[in-house]
Amino acid sequence: MANENKLQAIIAHAKEYGFVFPSSEIYDGLGAVYDYGQWGVELKRNVRDYWWRWMTQMNEQNIVGIDAAIFMHPTTWKASGHVDNFSDPMIDNKDSKKRYRVDHLIEGFAETLPKDQGDALLADMDRLIAGDDFAGLKTLIENNKIKCAVSGTCNWTDVRQFNLMFSTEVGSVADESNTIYLRPETAQGIFVNFLNVQKSGRMKIPFGIAQVGKAFRNEIVARGFIFRMREFEQMEMQFFVRPGTQQQWYEYWKEKRMAWHMTLGIPAERYRFHDHVKLAHYADAACDIEYDFPMGFKELEGIHSRTDFDLQSHQEYSKKKMQYFDADLDENGKAYGNYIPYVIETSIGLDRTLLMLMSEAYEEQDLSTAEKQDSRVVMKFIPKLAPIKLAVLPLTKKDGLPEIASELMQECKQHFKCFYEEKDTIGKRYRRMDAIGTPFCVTIDHQTKEDQTVTIRYRDSMEQERVPMSAVRNIVQQAINE
Repeated sequence: MANENKLQAIIAHAKEYGFVFPSSEIYDGLGAVYDYGQWGVELKRNVRDYWWRWMTQMNEQNIVGIDAAIFMHPTTWKASGHVDNFSDPMIDNKDSKKRYRVDHLIEGFAETLPKDQGDALLADMDRLIAGDDFAGLKTLIENNKIKCAVSGTCNWTDVRQFNLMFSTEVGSVADESNTIYLRPETAQGIFVNFLNVQKSGRMKIPFGIAQVGKAFRNEIVARGFIFRMREFEQMEMQFFVRPGTQQQWYEYWKEKRMAWHMTLGIPAERYRFHDHVKLAHYADAACDIEYDFPMGFKELEGIHSRTDFDLQSHQEYSKKKMQYFDADLDENGKAYGNYIPYVIETSIGLDRTLLMLMSEAYEEQDLSTAEKQDSRVVMKFIPKLAPIKLAVLPLTKKDGLPEIASELMQECKQHFKCFYEEKDTIGKRYRRMDAIGTPFCVTIDHQTKEDQTVTIRYRDSMEQERVPMSAVRNIVQQAINE
């Protein structure tokens, strides 16, 4: 399937089969906001739990988790630099009055060009953004005759910065209320709790703090389905290290995070590292792990060496010391003493991870033979992430088959997500389970009453095998644990 059509097919499939719905759809929706349906929320929970377990339980490094509040003291965002620096270059079309983020506008145009020309255009854009050359960016847009999608004209304003934070007010009386922000990232909740976690947990550097939570950004051009939304979820870990060791830990986490991605069943060639051309104000090294989405290689996860900027800045604004006492001895036999730790960050978008998994799993198959036309859509999720692990399907609604199926459900549902269905032909039920991504289906038939065996069907190969009913749970559990 051509890439330009695949994303639209995934969007349609996600809605039809209960993965993702447009938010408030009965009121014509809300731009760049989505709701997760019954199977999307299971997929999301599985990914979130897998990341959390890998980061805080299975990792050889000492990493603990927190859950910080979305609302934070407004000075937090002054200290972090978001009030002054959390902006993107924007441009307006004078005729349509539509506002565009400059990099998205140029990237969209580059996708319509031959690859070498598109790459050259993006290289020019990166250079101009790195130099904060807003006049050059406007010239680049005008010279390439990049048009507004609404008006079809090239009548552009000057490029300027636009802050992406949502603001609201806290307080019961309007004239006594204070402006606060919906957090644009989850990292600051970790930084302001650094000492709380370190002291209460007697944590010794190096150690990490992980968090999964919602963040909010007022994206002007939010596109690509759940790739870029105004309300999204991040999975972040901040790893605190001794100053001077940040480069080795940066390389360590680049390798570790790519290793995690390799456990998702996605070929290595679908990923790549992309070093940042322009570093953020807090970083001394940064790269992205990019995945080849239907719209091309895009950022999936960021790995950043944040130096001591965050803790240093919070110390300055709060007047509270953010230091750690390191009793370990240096090469001269002296204790390292007090210092503000450096930080290595790994930050991955949960929603983007789901889009990646759906993009990789979605497959349209032509099963036609000389005798008849046939096809199916299958979602090839690996078993440990699949929303449903096992479908239990009695062949008929009578003759005691539903009762036997219920026994199997009771045995298995305590250990993994199961689904029971007795409506329609067995073939139609198989197709529905394929479309949801269920790796195993078990059919209970009349032979089951005689010898306690069932037919287990494997999603990817569609092969069927007769096995003892008592073996089903172990077969599924083994696949989940791989």
